[in-house]
Amino acid sequence: YILTFPTLFSGGYVANSLAIMTDALHMLTDLSGIILTLLALWLSAKSPTKRFTFGFHRLEVLSAIISVLLVYILMAFLLYEAVQRTIHMDYEINGDIMLITAAVGVAVNLIMGFLLNQSGHLHSHSHSHPHSHVPQSNSPNTARSSSSHGHSSLAVRAAFVHALGDLVQSIGVLVAAYIIRFKPEYKIADPICTYIFSILVVLTTVRILCDTGLIILEGVPGHLNVDRIKEDLMKIEDVYSIEDLNVWSLTAGKTTAIVHLQLVPGSSSKWEEVQSKARQLLLNTFGMYKCSVQLQSYKQEMSKTCASCQSSSA
Repeated sequence: YILTFPTLFSGGYVANSLAIMTDALHMLTDLSGIILTLLALWLSAKSPTKRFTFGFHRLEVLSAIISVLLVYILMAFLLYEAVQRTIHMDYEINGDIMLITAAVGVAVNLIMGFLLNQSGHLHSHSHSHPHSHVPQSNSPNTARSSSSHGHSSLAVRAAFVHALGDLVQSIGVLVAAYIIRFKPEYKIADPICTYIFSILVVLTTVRILCDTGLIILEGVPGHLNVDRIKEDLMKIEDVYSIEDLNVWSLTAGKTTAIVHLQLVPGSSSKWEEVQSKARQLLLNTFGMYKCSVQLQSYKQEMSKTCASCQSSSA
């Protein structure tokens, strides 16, 4: 992708084809996703500082917003040019260069789809042992490990499906290039492709904007249910009530929680046990990245008697 994006964009510019440049723009969104993933891995290895006590995970969110805005700026320019071409029809396209560049885009997406498909098969084989007679552990660590393998497999499958979508788009550009190469009078196919592919770019990036907006506003991640978390916390022995519960994300996949529990009177000797169970529930069952559990004994608030009632009783 790093080499293909400038190749496609340059080829589209030389051929004067907006369709190829829009296809390259869609590839830029994929490249941004890869860069953000690498950035997240790099940031996760950096230790928090005295000034940034949560670490630098939000830089991934900031980078995502900047990359999407850059894509939108380029897309707006291409759409403006497409509208001008549709209205005036005063442009020429080099059909030979457009056809060659579109063929390169199809080839790259075919290779990416093949590699992702092979990666998915290798991943599934490496984690499946149908002839093993070793009993499986039900420990939380084993559950989390198998869950991470499942998420990795799903990520590869999702990337494969996305690559198929890119392949379909590249084939559409190739068909348009073929038409323009042999039927120059149908050059309107170029701006039409730009309109269609711009919609695809918006559909690809709108999810990123929604996810980053939720993280910036410190909303609860969509895969978690606060009521369910409260119900499970209340099932812990000696928990009387939940005073407060805050759940948010530092970045994608790194959820944090702070919970304030009130315990039944006389249970001070079990505080460490309750805290351990609550932490295990949040970290292992709900997959929190970090959590903080605060405890206190429940104290019933005494109703304050008004001064007039006190004086009348006296």
